[in-house]
Amino acid sequence: MGRLSLSSRLALLFAACTAVVSLFAGVLFSRASEAHFVELDQQLLDGKLIGLRRALQDVQPGQREARLADELSRQADLSLRITGPDGQRWYDSSINVPSELPQQPGLSTINNDGTDYRVLNAPLYPDTSETPQLTLLLDITHHQHFLQRMQHLIWLTVGLSALATALLGAWAARSGLRPLRRMSAVARGISAHSLNARLPEAQMPPELAQMAHSFNAMLGRLDDSFQRLSAFSADIAHELRTPLSNLLTHTQVTLTRPRPLEDYREALHSNLEELQWMAQLVNDMLYLAKADHGLLMPRRETLELADESDVLLEFFAPLAEDAGVTLSREGHARIGGDRSMLRRALSNLLDNALRFTPAAGSVRVSIADQLHAVQVSVENSGEGISDELLPRLFDRFYRADPARREGSSEHAGLGLAITQSIVRAHGGQIHCESAAGWTRFVIELPKGN
Repeated sequence: MGRLSLSSRLALLFAACTAVVSLFAGVLFSRASEAHFVELDQQLLDGKLIGLRRALQDVQPGQREARLADELSRQADLSLRITGPDGQRWYDSSINVPSELPQQPGLSTINNDGTDYRVLNAPLYPDTSETPQLTLLLDITHHQHFLQRMQHLIWLTVGLSALATALLGAWAARSGLRPLRRMSAVARGISAHSLNARLPEAQMPPELAQMAHSFNAMLGRLDDSFQRLSAFSADIAHELRTPLSNLLTHTQVTLTRPRPLEDYREALHSNLEELQWMAQLVNDMLYLAKADHGLLMPRRETLELADESDVLLEFFAPLAEDAGVTLSREGHARIGGDRSMLRRALSNLLDNALRFTPAAGSVRVSIADQLHAVQVSVENSGEGISDELLPRLFDRFYRADPARREGSSEHAGLGLAITQSIVRAHGGQIHCESAAGWTRFVIELPKGN
């Protein structure tokens, strides 16, 4: 059997709840009615008992039956039996009185040949030990028939209520779950070309508004990731197309006619440079793929950031001197991290800063030991970057402007993306600021590392 739908489950649950409540209320009403009838019968029999005692008091023996018949004639469904102190039957008002009756004092209920009786046993003279016993029998068959009809009505009401509630519950559940069906329809219509579909959060019930918001946020993330993936695929195809085209063209030209050995060496050397760049590009992509899957596991060793920065500044000093750029470093701090990974991140930032710093400009490395984190900033003077471009600087294969796209093929636009991955692997954050002729990349690393 297939699984029940949510609407069917809710409808059955409503029906079950209604049936239980109706049945409970019906049982309470039936018990209350029965107790009410018992109380009425008790009052009636007590009143008749008092009347019979008065009727038999100070009455001549020959007149007792007439007085009893007169008293009982006022209640057609009432019968009387009198037994002597020795248990002998003295009087029966009707031939229909059952032969066997309860002997215990007080009120009781019996059934005889399909007829229900309420029986009251009491002494004729309460203050005397040796006294005849009066047994009053009240025919309550009509009471029982009423209670039976009421029980049948209760069962019918329970059944009809459950059925009506199930139907109404199914309609209410179907109407209430309409937003879920709308969400399902949107989900069915989602494809790579329709990730911009969104649910109308304002029209959702409060219980589903948060789900709709999360669903829309998920669609937004998927759309953004798909756009980035599409752009990344186009970018990597573009980046690889140029060196592959160069390799094919250069090889084809070299093979058009016989050439001296030196020309073949030069051609192979040129091809080797392109292949090395392509290999570096593939290695960088694999590195970023590991970062995306959380596979970058930095080693933890105590590092003096001032010493690490000085080593890198010394490495870039010849390039800075040729470009007429001044290098400097200020501040110091100690942190736990992976030396090779952090050096690569700082090296990418310094290389990026040197490439876009004009002659007579400056590149500064600042280290600040703060309360809960260590801040490292690499800043360079020169033309700034507009605010709308700053969030995209860490995208793969992205160059901020045409001037920054110039250069050899060795700069594919992956340096900042790799730097960001390294910083995040250490539990830190990186952002870029550009204002007043300075561009600053700021790294914040938690001291817990």
